Formats: sequence, structure tokens, C-alpha cells
Amino acid sequence: MEKKAFVTKDMVENIVKKYPTPFHIYDEKGIRENAKALKEAFSWNKGYKEFFAVKATPNPFILKILHEYGCGTDCSSYTELMLSDACDIRGEDIMFSSNDTPAEEFEYAAKLGAIINLDDFTHINFLEKTIGYIPETISCRFNPGGYFSIANSIMDNPGDSKYGFTKDQMFEGFKVLKEKGAKKFGIHSFLASNTVTNEYYPTLARQLFELAVELRDKTGADIKFINLSGGIGIPYRPDQEPNDIKVIGEGVRKAFEEILVPAGMGDVAIYTELGRFMLAPYGHLVTKALHEKHTHKEYIGVDACAANLMRPAMYGAYHHITVLGKENAPCDHTYDITGSLCENNDKFAIDRQLPKIDLGDYLVIHDTGAHGFAMGYNYNGRLWSSELLLKEDGSVQLIRRAQEPKDYFATFDCFPIYEKLKNK
Repeated sequence: MEKKAFVTKDMVENIVKKYPTPFHIYDEKGIRENAKALKEAFSWNKGYKEFFAVKATPNPFILKILHEYGCGTDCSSYTELMLSDACDIRGEDIMFSSNDTPAEEFEYAAKLGAIINLDDFTHINFLEKTIGYIPETISCRFNPGGYFSIANSIMDNPGDSKYGFTKDQMFEGFKVLKEKGAKKFGIHSFLASNTVTNEYYPTLARQLFELAVELRDKTGADIKFINLSGGIGIPYRPDQEPNDIKVIGEGVRKAFEEILVPAGMGDVAIYTELGRFMLAPYGHLVTKALHEKHTHKEYIGVDACAANLMRPAMYGAYHHITVLGKENAPCDHTYDITGSLCENNDKFAIDRQLPKIDLGDYLVIHDTGAHGFAMGYNYNGRLWSSELLLKEDGSVQLIRRAQEPKDYFATFDCFPIYEKLKNK
């Protein structure tokens, strides 16, 4: 798969006149087209809904674009609930999926009318004690344990995951919840991350559909929805083939008609909670080459660092890099692309074959639209960058300003330095 930047050198040179690098920029046209394609792929299911994973890209401008296509929000914290509320996304347009949840977060989720997705059996009593009742609509997160595999390939290890109910706990949990007043039930599960295969969702769906029938038969629970959660990934590497959402949707439909329809459960809604699939390909981190270093290796130092994009430092994750204006030049130089943090893992690429990079060149780091800006931090006092939206008409909109020193020092309002700096 060819990795082509959605911005050009000329575009970036114009953008930086107003918004200096580094910055994250998102492609509105790509986001809209992808949201439409997802909705069409599951249009066969009358109750289908995508709950966008806010943690992936927590920006109100992005949430409101997706909401135009019927997307709700998947929230996991108090502030994510606040962000959803601020975007006028409330009620059962919110799926609240959290773990080790503080009481005040359950209270706020209930106040907004969100669907609460319980992560643990003990949370049943905790929720009831916290808000005084069990909501009529409730969901439970399932963890089958062991390994999750497709054919002969192990995809992930749910047995080592901190999330979810065991199968026995699901049956007992549904019985207890029903006794406590729950009337409409949902099943949720997330068993593998960033899968680049069209088989993940259909395989997961079959497992959950069979569980749903068994739960209905043994507990009498009225199961209204099955949430396949996230897990559909993207091809970070150019030699990977992307998922085909039409094929995925068709695979889930086939499982639905083979398992749920014959069981009299053809009215069950399918939900998803995609983040990476929805946004990652439509975001770039744009950075500028500042320094070159010739020691034991060849280094290019840029003005972005792991505080702007943590994934390569944290996971050793691959992100493709385009040197703007040199897209067709031979990749005949080997570089480590580094940031300025006092950590040796602050590298966006290691031994990467790239065109010759000159100081002042702009580099596009691909696929940062999800879990990019969102995972930023302030180590070494580095400040968060701005977020920009490339509009469909070619204009650029600021959707989050860059952090300033006064923002960094704002939480020191109990110390005199804050008074000195807040007005600068």
C-alpha cells in the first residue's frame, strides 16, 4: 500500500506562516469518507451504531464531524464524558466503558443517561451503591480468557488482560442484574488490538453471538445489543494491505444470519467502538528538521519529540515518514529520526531508509490521527502542539491551540511562580 501524505510541501510552507511546527493535522475529507463507508458496511443491521473511542482523538471538532454520521462516543473517564456532553452527545449515544471506575464517574455517566458497560462482577454492587439503582439498560464486558486466535494465528492473550467478566460471571451477573431491575442487556468484548485482517470482527462476532444465545436461554435476559468494540487496525507499514470494511461488515452479517436469526434474535443491534480505524490514517504529525549529527550513526533531529507522539518510543511502533518535496527521490540514506527528550528511545525511526534530508526540510509522520496527540505529555517541560483540520475546501482550521508556558504552570497556582507567569 502506498503511503501518500495528504499535505504537500507548498501547503505546509503556507501553514507554518501562522501555525509553526510541530503540529498534528487531520484530513476532514478522509474522515468523512471513512465514517460513511463504515455506516454503509453495517447498514444491514437496523440498530447499528458506532461509538467513537474518544480516547483515540479527544477533540470536539472531530467528535462533531463524526456525530453527523450518527456516531456516538465511547467514553472511559469523567473528562471524556464532559467532552461528549459539551458536544451535545448524551443519553444512549454514549457508551461508558471504564475499569477501576471511581464512584463520581458512574454518577456522571448515569446523570447523562449513558449506557454503562460494567467491567467486573463486583461493579454491580458498587454501581448500585453509588447511584442508588441499576439502570434498566446495562452492558457487561466479556473476557473468555486463554488466547484469541484466527485459524492458526494467535492474535492476542485475553487471559492476561485486566478487563472483563469470565463466562461464569457473565451468567451470574446477568441473573443478578435482572433481579435488581435491569431489563435490557448488552454484551461487550475486546479481544485483540490493531488487527489487520478482515477475519477479526466476524470471528469475534460468532463467539459473542453464540454467547448471547446461551445467555438468553439460561438467564432469560432480553439482549438488545452486542458491542464488538474496537480492534480493527490500520496498515502502519506500506507493505501491509488495509482492512476492507465492506468485507468485514459482510462477514459479521453472515454470522448474524447463521446464529442470531435462527435463534429468534434478529432484532439485536450491532455496536462498534472504533478509534484507530476511524482516525489514524487521517492524521499527520508535521515536523521540521533542525539538526544533523554524524557520530556512530547518522541522525536527523526534528522539532517534534515523543511528547508529541509516544507510540514509537513506547511500543517501538512503526510510523511511515515522508520528506515533503522529496517524495520521488531515492531512499538512499539511512537515518535515526530523533526528538529532543532526555531519553534515548525518543526516536521516530531507527535505521530508516529515506531521501537525503536537509536542514529545514519538513517531515510528515503518518497515521497519527489516533493515539497520537491524545497520548502527549509534558516530560522535560515540552509543550503540547496545536491540532489543525484540513478542511474539504483546502483551508486550514485551528482546532486546538498549542500549549504555552502559562498553561504548563497553571496547576502551580499555589506557588508564586504562577502569578509571575500567567500574564506573560
